[in-house]
Amino acid sequence: MLTIMARLPLHTLPTFRLVAKRQNLRAAADELHLTHSAVSQQIKLLEEQIGFELFDRSGRRIALNPAGAALLPAVEAALTQLDEGLRAATATAAGDAQRVRVTLLPSFGQRWLLPRMGRWRARHPCIALEIEVSQKVIDLQREGFHVALRQGAGPWRGLVCERLIASPRVAVATPEIARRLRGADAAMLADEPLLGDADLWQQWFAQLGHTARVNPVASFNDAGMMLQATEQGLGLALTRELLAADALRDGRLVRLSQQSLQGDGYDTFWFVYPPGLADWPPLKAFHAWLREELAQSAVELTGGVADDLAGAASVSPAAP
Repeated sequence: MLTIMARLPLHTLPTFRLVAKRQNLRAAADELHLTHSAVSQQIKLLEEQIGFELFDRSGRRIALNPAGAALLPAVEAALTQLDEGLRAATATAAGDAQRVRVTLLPSFGQRWLLPRMGRWRARHPCIALEIEVSQKVIDLQREGFHVALRQGAGPWRGLVCERLIASPRVAVATPEIARRLRGADAAMLADEPLLGDADLWQQWFAQLGHTARVNPVASFNDAGMMLQATEQGLGLALTRELLAADALRDGRLVRLSQQSLQGDGYDTFWFVYPPGLADWPPLKAFHAWLREELAQSAVELTGGVADDLAGAASVSPAAP
């Protein structure tokens, strides 16, 4: 192993990776801000050092041969780990080692993480969180993030993906609306102003034996906005239970039924990070704290608080 590593001119590996992806020396040279000759010489040096060719050449055309294709995945993985290590070392040298960059959905940030930030700060006053919310799946390595809190089917290639919690959808409303709907069946509930996705509501009603089509009065691309509208009494919402956890605990919202909608492949929340950061203490501290807080939310949701509130509604299945 040491002999092989000694034969590898490490400075040529980024060039090899880019030429392999672009399949063009001149395009790679432009991207690397090098001359065509310099790129060609680096590839030649790498091939001479390892003792075999990595590309097939035909005139000005260049393409990976089987040996090059076999080497490329290992080079990409090694360079990624080096990039992660350099980023951590740079942060340490700059005195910024205790800052964790996090990307997450706006709804999760607003409805669950933000109310708990005070407890994080009290527990870890020397570790700052730099939070960016986005509806998109961010490339962690390219954008320089340490961790993503994602919701979906997972896993994501090239990243460590750890399940945090599964959260089904539940129907919620304000306590005032829930009291008015006490004893209502599913058919009556379907006539109420509904917020959210029509297909999901129809699936939820079907589980209660009601198959009529529904027409929500408003839909949202952000669950946090939908829950704000629900708390203002604009209608009934079908939402992730975790996102409504604090509102259910505080009595701002009430579950309309013990019926939940789950199994769509997107119930799970994930803790996602590059492999090279697995042993980074700030990341481990954030991970452990998240698990503690999520466990507490699960206890509050199943420990009687939400169940007692839900009793105010007691929505019944549709009449036969």
